[in-house]
Amino acid sequence: MTRPHPARVGIVSALWVAMSLLAAAQRQQTPTPSARSVAPVDLTGYWVSVVSTEWRYRMMTPPKGDYEGIPLTPAARKIADTWDPARDTKAGEQCRAYGAPAIMHLPGRLHITWADDMTLRMEVDQGNQTRLFHFGLAAQFTTTSVSQQDRKTERTRTWQGESVADWQLTRPATGAGPPSAFPKSSSLKVVTSQLRPGYIRRNGVPYGENALLTEHFDVVPGTRGEQWLIVTTLLDDPQNLSQPLLRSVQFRKQPDGSGWDPTPCTAVW
Repeated sequence: MTRPHPARVGIVSALWVAMSLLAAAQRQQTPTPSARSVAPVDLTGYWVSVVSTEWRYRMMTPPKGDYEGIPLTPAARKIADTWDPARDTKAGEQCRAYGAPAIMHLPGRLHITWADDMTLRMEVDQGNQTRLFHFGLAAQFTTTSVSQQDRKTERTRTWQGESVADWQLTRPATGAGPPSAFPKSSSLKVVTSQLRPGYIRRNGVPYGENALLTEHFDVVPGTRGEQWLIVTTLLDDPQNLSQPLLRSVQFRKQPDGSGWDPTPCTAVW
């Protein structure tokens, strides 16, 4: 068998090394495009909620025991039956109904801006809350990836949790929204974990710290030239829900922030 000449082997090896170094240099010279620069839709601006569904649950605090439409587990129902807004206020927990799984369903206004090229900021005037949607983060932020032994090293849980965002090319199919043609549009997908336990509804319907919230944000045109923001939410919380809770709400874009009115959290309206 004829062996390759040592000089030829050396030349091939040198070429392979050079090509590898050139490819690595090209990767370093080509910056990753920012989420802001590749955004397929513009979510920025002021938006006001339009309450066309679940009016009696969103516009006022329902009475204790009114859990219609929420697939509660028996354990969660027992927790909800102990709801006491005065106790929450005394304990400094009056923001329990303003966490990420509930805040989009409260009547109010949104102000969406870019905090930086990889972070979308959503301010909500109800409860004076701020949500940050981070692009390009690893999936380890989801609670499903955290083992029991790692609980002690987790970041502090907050009402708005940790939100990982990603641009999507198709809109999830839902029947909710304003009367429009509903063309397929690009969508922002946001997955939120690391939540502080709170309420799905203001009357004490609970979600737990292991809840996982998935949201899709879509901008669609209306029939009179207006713009609508459709927010579809899926809350997965096996401890408190017998099945994932799917809901959808809508917001209409405003020309300016003249109606913007941040208000603090309250335990009951």
